[in-house]
Amino acid sequence: MNAGLISLPLENIINKIYLIRGKKVMFDRDLSLLYDVETKKLNQAVRRNIERFPEDFTFVLTEEEMRTWQKYHSRSQTVTLNRGMNIKYFPRVFTEQGVAMLSSVLRSKKAIQTNVQIIRTFTRLREILSENKQLAEKIEKMESKYDKQISGIFEVLKSLVNEESRPKEKIGFRFSQL
Repeated sequence: MNAGLISLPLENIINKIYLIRGKKVMFDRDLSLLYDVETKKLNQAVRRNIERFPEDFTFVLTEEEMRTWQKYHSRSQTVTLNRGMNIKYFPRVFTEQGVAMLSSVLRSKKAIQTNVQIIRTFTRLREILSENKQLAEKIEKMESKYDKQISGIFEVLKSLVNEESRPKEKIGFRFSQL
């Protein structure tokens, strides 16, 4: 890596990627922490340059999506509000393309370096998913190809197990006392 380049562990970024509306996204507050900028400032930069962020780059969660997301994630990951308070603004999420576009509106050196790492993480995640898909396809082909042979092996194994469970006759000489 280049000298002075910020290094974030891959897991720190992967753990902040969620699947919403069938897209892999990152929350505005997670990105603001990574970029070391306030969430409010990040969203202001996006609103000032909204033409760079179409709906497939970024979107705001609906109330229903927010409730569903909170249901499946611990409270420690969500904003905890005092009793009677409501969320004023629902979180904005960014797809991979939206994260890439953020580098054009957040101009700090740290934001640019962090952005490069996030894009690399998305790419690595896509590679991992592709490799797993290929592996699954290979296994499926092998199962269909060897299914009859394997099922034959399992039948033999089952018969051996059943045979062992039957009581055995004693081997040896028997003599009776007269």
